[in-house]
Amino acid sequence: MKKKVFAYLHTHWDREWYREYEIFRLRLLRVFDRVLELLEAGKIPSFYFDGQTAALQDYLEINKDKEKLVRKFIKEKKLFIGPFYTLVDEFLTDEICFRKNLELGLQYAKEMGCEDFIGYFADTFGHSAQVCNILKEFDIDKAVVWRGCGAEIPSEFKFNGIDTVNLIRGYFNDIFSTNLDIEKKVEFLKKELDLIAEKSSDVLLMPIGADHLGLKTDIAEQIKEVNKLLDDYEIVLSSPFEYFKAVKNNFSKYSHDTELRDNSTTFILTGSYSSRIDLKQYSAKCSYSLDLANRFQKFAQKKYKTKSYDESINYAYKLLLQNLAHDGICGCSTDDVHRENIMRYKKILQIANTIIKEIIYETGEKSLVINLSQDVFTGVLRFDSENKDLEKEFQKIYEKDGFPESILCATRKIPVTEDYGKIYTYLSYVVDKVPSRLLTKTFKSYGGNYEKSDLKVTKNSIENSKIAISVKKGKFELTDKKNNVKYSDFISFVDYLDEGDTYNFGAVKDDKGVTGIILDSEILRKGEIQNALLVKVDVKGTVYNVEIALNRNSDLLNFKIDWQNIEKNHLLQVQFNLKEKITKTYSQCMGEIVEREFDPDYEVRKHLPKKKGIEAKTNVAPMQKYVNAQGFEVVTKGLFEYEVVGNKLALTLLRAIGIISNPKNSARSTPAGPPLVVEDAQLLQKNRVVFAIGFDDYKNYKQAIQKVYPYVITYKE
Repeated sequence: MKKKVFAYLHTHWDREWYREYEIFRLRLLRVFDRVLELLEAGKIPSFYFDGQTAALQDYLEINKDKEKLVRKFIKEKKLFIGPFYTLVDEFLTDEICFRKNLELGLQYAKEMGCEDFIGYFADTFGHSAQVCNILKEFDIDKAVVWRGCGAEIPSEFKFNGIDTVNLIRGYFNDIFSTNLDIEKKVEFLKKELDLIAEKSSDVLLMPIGADHLGLKTDIAEQIKEVNKLLDDYEIVLSSPFEYFKAVKNNFSKYSHDTELRDNSTTFILTGSYSSRIDLKQYSAKCSYSLDLANRFQKFAQKKYKTKSYDESINYAYKLLLQNLAHDGICGCSTDDVHRENIMRYKKILQIANTIIKEIIYETGEKSLVINLSQDVFTGVLRFDSENKDLEKEFQKIYEKDGFPESILCATRKIPVTEDYGKIYTYLSYVVDKVPSRLLTKTFKSYGGNYEKSDLKVTKNSIENSKIAISVKKGKFELTDKKNNVKYSDFISFVDYLDEGDTYNFGAVKDDKGVTGIILDSEILRKGEIQNALLVKVDVKGTVYNVEIALNRNSDLLNFKIDWQNIEKNHLLQVQFNLKEKITKTYSQCMGEIVEREFDPDYEVRKHLPKKKGIEAKTNVAPMQKYVNAQGFEVVTKGLFEYEVVGNKLALTLLRAIGIISNPKNSARSTPAGPPLVVEDAQLLQKNRVVFAIGFDDYKNYKQAIQKVYPYVITYKE
């Protein structure tokens, strides 16, 4: 008896990748016109539009006259769209944007009449277990995955409580679009279906489609001819939803509740965590800024009856989600694509920052502090003012030239030359715990009535009552005062060669890396609220300006590192030398903590693959804002990659590489994309990274993140 094969027609639509957005969109017109023609002629039963709505919206924006026909096919369950707005990466997208992606995608899909949804992750680079909980929030009870599933994962399983289908052979199947004769197609399909059958029941699922691929007009006829020659299988054109119904009793037979990042059978392309770090930093900043602006506008509507900015916020989120599509945020596209990404990021920041300034102007307040989080806040706040006299009350840290915001926001006055002057950046220390959403109209300055600052600084050290760091004999020494533990030679800057591409770091055999040398240190800032050192570190002739700042009563050391990258094809890490070998880490993903186990003695350079089809296993893992090992914690602003090396927790600061897919990549000899040169990915420019370190239990990760990402609006004229 032949096994039934449910085949669904689709196209995997990257809005932009090895071609730019507008180029791909014009190609989309031809591809989707053909789909509509085949549906209208009854030559195909249905079409699955890649689990997203952005591609359809891009199409209808140009072909408005096709909307009625599209709605008809959606209503008849011949065309399936959503639930996502775009197909975002699961490890480089935070929970705020992931939820917004579902919210916007589902809203549009439902407006168009779609009722059936799958959490569709056919080509994301591994799968976060945390996304399942978010899917459940939106009443989505099924998912499709591929990359990251190890050999033990069957076709159907429970993934963190969600009925999930594993695409055993992936989503990419373009055999019906080739010019091979029917016998060759049957031969290929027989081999593929045999492999799928090994992990399946008597019912199989087979996608038909590929990246940006249109349908052949004779697809149904080809399948009829193939079926005549297939001995063990019968292919039926259908939809993924029909397959889920057919195998509904199989899902409970196997469960998997942790993330899917096993690369033994599929590439998970871990180099994407660190490719084009500038894009990652922009995305983190935009997500935080947009969320802050959104919280503020909702607060102000209730408190001050200000106008709604919902439409502007949603517009900005769409721009952000367009950048978070997986080949975009992964940094694996052409230079022109990523230049457009950066312009979108800049627009998003313009919108978010302007909304905040417009609301402040609308309130008419001269001074305010608003905590928009659900937690109390105590610590240092930063604000700008043109008032030089505030230096008597607050700690001034910077000054720049510019126009006062009160003039820039005014609509009945234009800035003139005489208005252009100094803008000062001040620090204020909030002593009292500010309850959630409390409006405070006065600042607490270091001249106020509270305890003396616990800060101390010398040319080579800074400390407070909780933590200390010093530069001694060319090494960083750090003391965790809370636990009375001292770490010698704690921080190292190490640079490695990279023979990889934007998808994978290409380790060089026996490369030990070059460790930086500390040149000197000096006091950069001294005050009652914050002290800072400037330490200069030389790594292979490049000088890194390392600013280490410490706030009063804080248990976090804040790092800001600036440098001009002048070298190609290399990876720079900051390594933190802990007391013991690291076997376990706790990192944040989608707002939750993920526990991962490591073999600290594993060395990728000794296990580089020698044959095609294999991706090197590494001790590299993704993070979003936070990672903890042995009670040592790191909070980053847009750095998404860490590595375990013995007793060292390494944070990737830069990966400079100049090709999308290198056929000679030591970590992956099989191409993951076209071998296009991307000089911008070398990041031969001024670079800056920001992160904070400290010591605490990983269970307190939310408090650590809040100190680096405070949801507090601060303003003073």
